Amino acid sequence: MSLAVGIIGLPNVGKSTIFNALSNGKAAAENYPFCTIDPNHGIVAVPDERLNRITAMIPTKKIIPAFMELVDIAGLVKGASKGDGLGNQFLGHIKDVNAVVHVVRCFENDDIVHVEGSIDPSRDISIIDTELMLTDLGTVERNISRTEKAAKSGDKESLAKLAVFKKVQESLSKGIPIRKSFTDPEELKMIAELHLLTSKPVLYVANVDDSSISEDNDAVKMVRKIAAEENAGCVKLCGKLESELADLSDDDKAEFLKDLGLEEPGLAILTKEAYKLLGLETYFTAGEPENRAWTIKKGFKAPEAAGVIHTDFEKGFIKADVYTLEDLETYKSEVALRAAGKIRSEGREYVVQDGDIMFFKFNV
Repeated sequence: MSLAVGIIGLPNVGKSTIFNALSNGKAAAENYPFCTIDPNHGIVAVPDERLNRITAMIPTKKIIPAFMELVDIAGLVKGASKGDGLGNQFLGHIKDVNAVVHVVRCFENDDIVHVEGSIDPSRDISIIDTELMLTDLGTVERNISRTEKAAKSGDKESLAKLAVFKKVQESLSKGIPIRKSFTDPEELKMIAELHLLTSKPVLYVANVDDSSISEDNDAVKMVRKIAAEENAGCVKLCGKLESELADLSDDDKAEFLKDLGLEEPGLAILTKEAYKLLGLETYFTAGEPENRAWTIKKGFKAPEAAGVIHTDFEKGFIKADVYTLEDLETYKSEVALRAAGKIRSEGREYVVQDGDIMFFKFNV
């Protein structure tokens, strides 16, 4: 299951710096608007210390983590929905991601130009939301025109869609993003086909300088307040610090984090929040060929989880052997686990739990 996250924000808020730090990429990160013109793509391993713990008990030839795609989308400005600042071509890139990471500048620096002239997270977030809503409004209005024609014939599906699309139009006209105004599963299913930008879950990243790593400044507090009001995630990162961490060895990285009083780097924090935001979980397969992490939707049953490995696994699913990492660390091996009766045999209705270690049995 692929996970793609789009990094957006105003110009010069630190998007490309954070992208480079998280993905070890080489995106331009200069002090002027629109230094990113084409979206930069990076595939990053999702940090999960459980893989190392499994490998300590079950030696393997390969360790394969889950992966996340990062898409660094160029800075948006007022008027982007009308094409200002090369806006339309950037907005189109957001349609292809699962979630949006909205980087908000929360640091003062006279040497780095702020396109609006001052640090104001509330204003900056509002600018981005407005441009995304205006783009969505154009999309839904075009679809209303098309759907009205089909609805005139009395087609029930078109009539239902038309009613929902008009509700979407009303919400956007009032300045309310779709993610804040729609929760009904049936309505969301109809809305999904429109690929609306404001329907994407949002994770706010408050980008700070060194002085605000330990304690939130006023700008960070404002971002956290806005995120809390819309039940969105919020992570505080220092792009400059993450850039320095990216160039260190694992041992030096751990020592650096310890000196700063931090438990883990920004990528680990960001991916955990992204998983939570999207309702994702991880299960593992383990054995001599490879120990591997697999990303699934929370609530997946065993056959669906098997299908993430290969569709044939889901079609021919018979059962799954399941055990926990905690039991593995207690009994030290699969042989001992089986002898102790700690490996369960689960059928088609079993709901996979985060952290399960699984072996699937299936018919070809």
